[in-house]
Amino acid sequence: MSVQRLHVTSRYCEVAISGNLVHLAGQLADDTSADVTGQTQQTLDNIDRLLAEAGTDKTHILSVMIFLKDIEKDYAAMNAVWDAWISEGHPPARTCVESKLYAPDVLVEMTVVAVLP
Repeated sequence: MSVQRLHVTSRYCEVAISGNLVHLAGQLADDTSADVTGQTQQTLDNIDRLLAEAGTDKTHILSVMIFLKDIEKDYAAMNAVWDAWISEGHPPARTCVESKLYAPDVLVEMTVVAVLP
């Protein structure tokens, strides 16, 4: 089975598509000086953009892994943005954990697995 890769660097690609599965690399906000609300919205906007490039959308997401720098402090704010974004009737399987992220100003990161329609 072949693999199509989008936005390829020497280290990783942003999107890998094989068969009807679409895998997104960990997505972050473009402006990591924003608070968790802003970072979450930017991250979800990036997910929407990459899923569209792959030929799918958020209603076809199977699972999401969410990594928060401070789950106790940021969980409610992240969920408020998430709840407004997710399509009613199409919630994916989801995991949310606290994690030390790669840079101190990164508050949220998400990985996604979706299917093509």
